[in-house]
Amino acid sequence: MSRPASLRNGSTSPFVDFDRAAWAKLGANTPLPLTAAELDRVRSLGDEVDLDEVREVYLPLSRLLTLHVQEGGRLYRAYRTFLGANTARTPFVIGVAGSVSVGKSTTARLLRLLLARWPQHPRVELVTTDGFLYPNAELERRGLMQRKGFPESYDRRALLRFVTEIKAGRPEVSAPVYSHLVYDIVPDQRLTVRRPDILLLEGLNVLQPAQPGREGKAALAVSDFIDFSVYVDAATDDIRRWYVERFLRLRETAFRDPASYFRRYAAFNEQEAIAHAEGIWAEINGPNLEQNIRPTRGRASLVLRKGADHNVTGIRLRKV
Repeated sequence: MSRPASLRNGSTSPFVDFDRAAWAKLGANTPLPLTAAELDRVRSLGDEVDLDEVREVYLPLSRLLTLHVQEGGRLYRAYRTFLGANTARTPFVIGVAGSVSVGKSTTARLLRLLLARWPQHPRVELVTTDGFLYPNAELERRGLMQRKGFPESYDRRALLRFVTEIKAGRPEVSAPVYSHLVYDIVPDQRLTVRRPDILLLEGLNVLQPAQPGREGKAALAVSDFIDFSVYVDAATDDIRRWYVERFLRLRETAFRDPASYFRRYAAFNEQEAIAHAEGIWAEINGPNLEQNIRPTRGRASLVLRKGADHNVTGIRLRKV
């Protein structure tokens, strides 16, 4: 197998870079435990991932993650012996981060499906941080409706409490539920997580560092409790285009649902819809990407780099 360019060049980078062909060879002898119908069910609107990409990109990634989970298990057993304790192992937490419309939701759902097919860890759960957004009424009260998705629009204390309880090994931990249809938290509905082998935590800001504590005291962040993280990356112009294209598709589908928060956009003609989507990107999603999301890319364990056609072209892996 050819060596990644960064190794051939003797780079002192803390990352190893793979092109797609070199990465695909890492999973060449692993059977694909996924059908086309299953892929259709997990693929997000506008995401062009196909079975070839699953085989060449996501299958090797699931194998790598399985190695990390197994090593975590060995370390847990060594700790248990050293400490003379008999506590249960806590879930392995994988963070999946990236911009709106970059495909992180598809990545998270694919990994959930693939990881659950490995016999070593059949219980895999996925939680999105959307459930920890403040309800719209609270966002309105705080003047944050136009900054929905920015770090300050989340109940970060509740999200941190959720993750710390997961890593503390609590038998049951619950999270709020968010509806993209009504664009708000669903009242009186909770998602309960019961000590899975692996928890995937997907969201815009899961790799954010800790905010400064009061009086200079050290603070914790969700990222402090993540065992492995994946950042889904692409050029800004490509992500913006994908966002506009998705908006146009939704105008023809979900926006036509009478219950949709965005029902009024269904009546837009194409030019009006494009202009509105471009405005949302310029005012909200673009600035959030540049100010808050992309700066966390360097904190990820692995970066999936996408090309203009939405296909993964390269992988950057942090060395161990």
